[in-house]
Amino acid sequence: MVPKNLLLTLQDFKKEKWFYIISAAFIIINIIMMAQANYYFNLVPFALLIILYTIFALDKLIFLIVFFTPLSIPLREFLPHTSVDMSLPTEPLLFGVMLLFLFKLLVEKNFDKKILKHPVSIVIYLNLTWIFITSLTSTMPLVSFKFFIARCWFVVVFYLMATLVFKKYNFIKTYFWCYIIPMIFVIGFTLYRLSGYGFFDEKAAHEVMNPIYNDHTSYAAVLAMLCPVLFGLLFYSGYPVYKKIISFAVLVIFIIAIIFSYTRASWLSMAAALAFWILLMLKIKLKTIFISAFILIALFFAFKTEIVMRLEKNRQDSSTNLKEHIQSISNVTSDASNVERLNRWSCAIRMFEAKPVFGWGPGTYMFKYAPFQLSYEKTIISTNAGNRGNAHSEYLGPLSESGLLGMVTFTLIVLFTIYTGAKVYRNAINKKIKLMALILNLSLVTYYVHGILNNFLDTDKASALFWGFTAMIVALDIYHNKLSETAA
Repeated sequence: MVPKNLLLTLQDFKKEKWFYIISAAFIIINIIMMAQANYYFNLVPFALLIILYTIFALDKLIFLIVFFTPLSIPLREFLPHTSVDMSLPTEPLLFGVMLLFLFKLLVEKNFDKKILKHPVSIVIYLNLTWIFITSLTSTMPLVSFKFFIARCWFVVVFYLMATLVFKKYNFIKTYFWCYIIPMIFVIGFTLYRLSGYGFFDEKAAHEVMNPIYNDHTSYAAVLAMLCPVLFGLLFYSGYPVYKKIISFAVLVIFIIAIIFSYTRASWLSMAAALAFWILLMLKIKLKTIFISAFILIALFFAFKTEIVMRLEKNRQDSSTNLKEHIQSISNVTSDASNVERLNRWSCAIRMFEAKPVFGWGPGTYMFKYAPFQLSYEKTIISTNAGNRGNAHSEYLGPLSESGLLGMVTFTLIVLFTIYTGAKVYRNAINKKIKLMALILNLSLVTYYVHGILNNFLDTDKASALFWGFTAMIVALDIYHNKLSETAA
C-alpha cells in the first residue's frame, strides 16, 4: 500500500508540474540568452510581477512605482546619442501599467463613478482633451503626441488609479513615505557631492544632483512640496511618538537640502504656502482670495512699466550669502537666471500672439521659441538650441503650446483642486482628515506658485507628487470627508 503522505506529495507535484516545467524552461532559455550577451530576458519575471500586481495588488504596484520615482535616471545617461528619452525604470512601468489598467477597465467596467464624475476629474478631462486636439493641429505632431501620451500615463496612474487606492485612508501616508524614503538617499547623494565643493559653491549646487534630477530647481520643487507633509505629521493625532521624531529629523534634512539647493523659487513657494495657511486660519473665503489674486495680477499688468523700472534698480546677483541671495530674487537687470526667465516668458507670449487658438503644439516650445527671442532680451545663458528647459512656467508654457484654452484648462485644475481641498478642510468632522486636507493644500500651493517660475509636470518626479496629492484631496472629498471623530 502507498503511504498517504506520499500520495499527497504526488498529487501536489501533479498540480505544480507546470510551475516546475515553466521555471526550468525559463532558466534554460535565459542561460542561452546570457551566453549570447543578451540580458533582457532577465526582465521577464519582473514584467510578470507587474502584471500580477496590476490584476491582484493595485496598491502595491502604485507604491512600487512611487518608490522608484525619486531614483529614476534618464535613458540618455546610458545611451547618450539616443533620440528618445525617458526616465528609467518608472516611465516604461507607467506606460505598461496604463495599458493594463485601461484593458482591465474595458473588461470589468466597474471603476468607481464617483471618481470619474468628480469636478476635479472633469477639468482634468477637459485639459487632456484640449492637449489631444492641439496635438492634432501641432507644428510637430510626433513631439506633441509623445507629450500627450506621457501626460496620460501620469494622470491614469498617479491620479485615477491612486484615487482608488486612497479609498483606504492609511495608504495616503504610505504613499508619502514611499516617496520620502528614497528622497533621503537622493539628498545624501547630492549633499555628499556638494561637500566636495565646500557646500558654498552655488554653481556646483545647481548640478550636483545630476543625473537623478536635471537641476536644482526641480529637486528643490519636490523638497518644497514634501516639507508641509513632514511638518503636518508632527501634529498628526494618534501618530506614534517615534514616527513624529523620525518626521522631525527628516524635515530638518529636507530644510537643509533646500537651503543648499540655492533655489529661490522654492523659498518663495514655501512663503506662499505659509501665507495661504494664514488666510485659511483667518477663515477668509476662497472667493475673496481668488478675486484679490486676480486684482493683484491686473494691477501688475496695469503698472508693469513702473514696476519693472523699480526692480531694475536692484543689482544684487544670486549669491551663497543667504541675505544677498534673497535680495537677488527681484533683480531683473543683471541676474542672468532672472533675466533669462523673463526672456522665455516674453517668447511664450509672442508665440501665443502668433497662434492664439491652438498654439504651436504640446511639448514644442523648446523647439520653436528661438525665433521669438529679441536680441536685447537675451542673456549670457540664452540659447537657440532649446536645451536649457522650456517656458519656465506651468501657465505660460501651455499658453504658447496649446493657446488660451491650454492655460485656462490647466488653471481650472489648480482652482478646482484648491476649492476641493479647502472645502474638505473646512467641513471635515474628523481632525485627522482636517489636518490631512490642510497638509495637501499647502503642499500643492508650493507647486502652484513654483509653477509660475518653472515647469516640471513633464517629468515623473514632479508628476508623482502633483497628481498624487491631487488624487488624495479628491479621495478625501469622496470617501473620508464624512468620517466621524473616532474614524481614520
